[in-house]
Amino acid sequence: MNAEHVLDHRDDHPLAPDLVRRTANKVPEVTVYFWIIKVLTTGMGETASDFLAKALNPALAVGIGGLGFVVSLVLQFSLRRYVAWIYWTGIVMVSVFGTMAADVLHVALGVPYAISTPFFALVLAVVFGWWYASERTLSIHRIDSRRRELFYWAAVLSTFALGTAAGDLTASAGLRYLGSAVLFAVAICIPAVLHRSGLLGAVAAFWGAYVITRPLGASLADWMALPHNRAGLAMGLGPVTLSWAVAIIGLVAYMAISKRDAPTA
Repeated sequence: MNAEHVLDHRDDHPLAPDLVRRTANKVPEVTVYFWIIKVLTTGMGETASDFLAKALNPALAVGIGGLGFVVSLVLQFSLRRYVAWIYWTGIVMVSVFGTMAADVLHVALGVPYAISTPFFALVLAVVFGWWYASERTLSIHRIDSRRRELFYWAAVLSTFALGTAAGDLTASAGLRYLGSAVLFAVAICIPAVLHRSGLLGAVAAFWGAYVITRPLGASLADWMALPHNRAGLAMGLGPVTLSWAVAIIGLVAYMAISKRDAPTA
């Protein structure tokens, strides 16, 4: 009997808590659309966070981001199946709030990116270690209990904070935003190549690429939005946020209608 069957047998016990009560898988299938939307959400989260911080009092902006984050996850956890617009709203709010969490460390507390990046990497490692110790898997194809969903979203939030810090680290180290985008565009291909060559398992390849989507999308969005004196295209934070949001809404609507990313298990 394999580990998954052991877990399923344990979770079917009549005294099992709500944390392990089974639902349908609540994470979309990983398709090319998944990766496109994921990169778009990371870029939108970056520019939306910066736009709110400039348009509002920074503390108020963080409060709004935190409230949106909590509300979106309450909606996500209230369901027993995958619903495209609720899931991707949660990802967008994690992107906004994850950016704010990383920025608070650097801007408000003065923590250098060279320190916050390994710190968030350690946080992610702890989440993965705890998740694996509890469930014996990090696969996203069985996010079908409250406990697994908690681990999943903790990992997602950690990857966003890590990716934000890593992207800002490379940009501030001299690569600027376009150079960082090129770097991470190359880096995101590495897990796929290693997986196809049999040198990296599917789960490790997925999470490796998932982490890199954050600095890739954020670097692209910053390059488009920021002024020329910061090596950007000067399109503005508001217009970039709005245009990327429209693209996300269009793709998520297509997913919701076509069901192309509906979980198969």
